[in-house]
Amino acid sequence: MLTIDNLQVEIDAEAGLVRAIDGMKLAIERGETFALVGESGCGKSMTALALMRLLPEAGYVAGGDIRIGSGATEVDVLALAESQMRAVRGGRIGMIFQEPSTSLNPVMKVGQQIVEAIEAHTTLHGEAARAKAIDWLKRVGIPEPERRIDEYPFRMSGGQKQRVMIAIALAAEPDFLIADEPTTALDVTIQAQILDLLKDLQREKRMGMLLITHDLAVVSGMAQRVALMYAGQIIEVAPAAEFFAAPKHPYARALLRALPGGERRDGPLEAIAGTVPPLSQRFDGCRFAPRCAQAMPHCARTLPQLDEVAPRHSVRCLLYAPGAPVRATAAATQAATVAFAAASPAATAAPQGPLLSVLDLRVRFPIRGGLMQGIKGYFDAVGGVSFEVGHGQTLALVGESGCGKTTTGKAIVQLLRRVATVEGKALLDGRNLFEMRGAELQAARRQIQIIFQDPFASLNPRMRVAEILDEGLAALQPDLAAADRLARIRRLTEQVGLRPEALSRYPHEFSGGQRQRIAIARALAVEPRLIVCDEPTSALDVSVQAQILNLLRELQRDLGVSFLFITHNIGVVEYIADRVAVMKTGKIEEQGACADVLAHPTREYTRTLLAAVPRLQITA
Repeated sequence: MLTIDNLQVEIDAEAGLVRAIDGMKLAIERGETFALVGESGCGKSMTALALMRLLPEAGYVAGGDIRIGSGATEVDVLALAESQMRAVRGGRIGMIFQEPSTSLNPVMKVGQQIVEAIEAHTTLHGEAARAKAIDWLKRVGIPEPERRIDEYPFRMSGGQKQRVMIAIALAAEPDFLIADEPTTALDVTIQAQILDLLKDLQREKRMGMLLITHDLAVVSGMAQRVALMYAGQIIEVAPAAEFFAAPKHPYARALLRALPGGERRDGPLEAIAGTVPPLSQRFDGCRFAPRCAQAMPHCARTLPQLDEVAPRHSVRCLLYAPGAPVRATAAATQAATVAFAAASPAATAAPQGPLLSVLDLRVRFPIRGGLMQGIKGYFDAVGGVSFEVGHGQTLALVGESGCGKTTTGKAIVQLLRRVATVEGKALLDGRNLFEMRGAELQAARRQIQIIFQDPFASLNPRMRVAEILDEGLAALQPDLAAADRLARIRRLTEQVGLRPEALSRYPHEFSGGQRQRIAIARALAVEPRLIVCDEPTSALDVSVQAQILNLLRELQRDLGVSFLFITHNIGVVEYIADRVAVMKTGKIEEQGACADVLAHPTREYTRTLLAAVPRLQITA
């Protein structure tokens, strides 16, 4: 279905020539799901954009071939004129983009955008196309599709926008689908529904799929084969079952040990030391060698090849080169990870009583209509929510997309005053946040920060990273000298796994996962006491997720920071949360200690949520 031969993609950047993809070779069969995994910035999304011929303006294909189909239906993608490519793009190859907020047209209703794809690539038009669009909205799990089809993207939650993107990609029923993080913003029940839908379409049409994701549990349940990327190259390719049972590359083993879960709650996750090297440099040896505990002297000066070590299982590592002794054992790779310092300072005793008490929180949004856009009624997004977050504790808020989790978080940090009616109380150390104004509210903002779900929409595109991180510090800690602010910014950049040169770049120059790290650093900069984390790790690969979760737990242990952790990742909940609150349609269904709720749920809705969670049994 898809053949990639020696693909070379280069980008002319300010830092020099970036070799984003270096010599990729892949062959994906009809009806096969092929997963592409790896750290943020390794080239996964750039691969997808190259296949669709949607590379950024400074990017270009420097060499190689991309062909779709076989025999009489084979098409040389790189040889097509742009007018011909438009028929292929969306018709024969569909794509689910990573960031729905930047991929959906903000001035077009979602229904118009789905109808546009249907009319461009099928024989349906007019009312028939609209009926098909409604059917697709229903199939991807959008509630009230007949009404929501006429809404604009900004009126939908992150997960609902992602579902609209999936509907657009699938509406023309393409032969081949590129799914770039298709379930990143989805809760577990909708994720299971979408993955089942993709499986059904594959059975019906024998559709091939390139699945780009950092969720290894999803990969284990969906993919027949897996390719692991690192720094622009594929370093391991194997059947999925074999990859998870016996990974060969030291990097693959370290990735699997970085996954969070309840069984690892008592200690830090094994985050891989260092960061992915810049792809603008020349490589004389193995690209993973600086981070690998098994690196040998010649690894730094010998380029490893992708050698087959078993049927359909290839590895790019000198440990497996012909004639080399195989030493890639789990025990040996253990030293490639980093954790907390052994002699860390003991945390101070947390004060008694809750840091945050939310009492009967209600949020109502006006429904406007008519020629003058008058208020026709109200929509109750949150209907009487109460919970507490203790000093130095983490409360996880879980539930389906659109249930009111993000709205609850935004209401607490006072971001809905001009767009919604907020009632109830949010007491921070006994003082009601909803009654604060002026200087008092500004002082409270230093105490409570938020990490937004969509990092691209929350970062100023006209400011460099250093300016973004400095802005909050300068506003909320004006007594801090400029040199001290810069030192803190540099320290935070390193803590969240970004290279120092990132400070001089703009948000659009980063991948989705890297932008999320910038957003996390911004929230941590003013050293708040409470952080509302709205899906803070949803866009992160497992190794960076481990770094961030370790960092958050370290801050909690040393500084007593509290977290309201909004997430759909139950593995993260098991690892980091002290208490869990389960939301459904604007209300709390169940809450209690994390171990009790997850092990012995009392409500049917909670049991349904947990049953939909994909699980990965680690044997590496």
